[in-house]
Amino acid sequence: MRLTLRLAVGAGLALSLAACATRPPPPAACPDGQQRLRTAQLFFGRNVAGKPGVSEAAFGKFVDEELTPRFPDGLTVIDGGGQWRGPENKLIRESAKVVLIVLPTRGDSSQRIEAARGAYKVRFQQDSVLLITQPACVSF
Repeated sequence: MRLTLRLAVGAGLALSLAACATRPPPPAACPDGQQRLRTAQLFFGRNVAGKPGVSEAAFGKFVDEELTPRFPDGLTVIDGGGQWRGPENKLIRESAKVVLIVLPTRGDSSQRIEAARGAYKVRFQQDSVLLITQPACVSF
C-alpha cells in the first residue's frame, strides 16, 4: 500500500510540474507610463516577376490608398532587404518595405491587416506579405 501511495503521489507531483511547465508565463508588467498593446510588422517585398520592381512612388500610393485609411493613427515605413528560398531551392534576395504599426485597441485590426496584405499581393503580383505580431509596452 505504501508503494502504491508513493507512486500516486509521485505521479500527481509529476503531472502538476508538467502542467506548470506548459503554461506560458504571465506577461511582464509594463514600466510606468507605458501600456501593453500589440504591434504588427509587415514585410512587403518589392520584386515583381518579369517586371520592374515596386517603385517608391507605387509603394507610396499603396500606403496612401490601403494602409493609411486602415490605420489612420499612424505607422512607420522602413527600407529593408531580405532573402528567402524560392522555387528550385534557389536563394532570392529582394528589397522590401517594413511597416510597423501599433495596433489600436478598438476594432478588428486583424481584418484590416489581412485586407492590406491581400491588396498588396493582388496589386503587385506577390505570393506573400510576411506578418509578425507581438505584445509590446508602448508610450505615446
